[in-house]
Amino acid sequence: MELSAQQIANFLNGTIEGNPDITVSHFSKIEEGKPGALTFLANPKYEDFIYHTQASIVLVNNNFVPSAAISATLVKVPDSYVALAALLTLVEQSKSKKTGIGSTAFIAASATVGEDCYVGEMAYIGEQSVIGKHCFIYPHTCIGDRVTVGDHTIIYPHVTVYDDCVIGQNCIIHAGAVIGSDGFGFAPDNGSYRKIPQLGNVVLEDEVEVGANTTIDRAVMESTIVRRGVKLDNLIQVAHNVEIDSDTVVAAQAGIAGSTKIGKHCMIGGQAGLIGHIRIADQVQIAGQAGVMRNIDKPESIIGSPAIPVKDFFRSNILFNKLPEIYRTLNRLEKEVSELKKNNK
Repeated sequence: MELSAQQIANFLNGTIEGNPDITVSHFSKIEEGKPGALTFLANPKYEDFIYHTQASIVLVNNNFVPSAAISATLVKVPDSYVALAALLTLVEQSKSKKTGIGSTAFIAASATVGEDCYVGEMAYIGEQSVIGKHCFIYPHTCIGDRVTVGDHTIIYPHVTVYDDCVIGQNCIIHAGAVIGSDGFGFAPDNGSYRKIPQLGNVVLEDEVEVGANTTIDRAVMESTIVRRGVKLDNLIQVAHNVEIDSDTVVAAQAGIAGSTKIGKHCMIGGQAGLIGHIRIADQVQIAGQAGVMRNIDKPESIIGSPAIPVKDFFRSNILFNKLPEIYRTLNRLEKEVSELKKNNK
């Protein structure tokens, strides 16, 4: 797809500094830009690259003021990263889409598939399930009985959606994800463990994205709920009866234990772990590898294990690095006190 600087500026409501007729046909990182490529500058630490890049067009923020000459044409926008996302979406939508029902797909007689859907080879759609309009169900996907999938949702290969789960509109579920597997529920019984049947389901609201090989367990009763606009990275574990409120993002390898409630607009870093039955307020930021073992009742940034406020963590870390020196000083003082006691006898 070839676009001129003028077309890009018109699409993004941006302004041009340079040649409005120059065209691009692909994207690149700013440090690897070549003629015919479009790139962007969002992080100031990459500014040096803009003065040397060979890319033809660079998206920059409106407040960017160059400190040297730039050979590329600039398209100025309020937020270059958001603008890049909009352009990438435009290009993605221009690609040809798969259509039709694969000859080896199985769709139960009682299931309903909406208009203009794609169902790939070896996909399975169970009894009484309802697939909305304009959905993409890729090969080897298994959708159980009584599942509801909203319009314009994409489910990539080898996803498994268990019985009775609900998936909203405009969701994306990446390869290998499992939605609705049993929660980890076992009752101790005379030295062994009795399985607790998991009778609930999983509800993904609209515009949720689930990364590859992420698992979301069904509730014991009622629902595990992932609300509108939540974005889950790859390899995340969401346990039974968890609730994640709208527009929260969770990075790879995080684990959220059962019945924990997470607020809106939270950010949870990679490999963070949250114990069960706690509540996280709106707009909390949890750093990577943090271990959260208590309720977080107000917006704050936490780090470490057990997780504590970021400022406290760095103060503690300074003291931790000084422990060998403190230990030597303490030993010296103990010896001096001991000598003073001997001399005073």
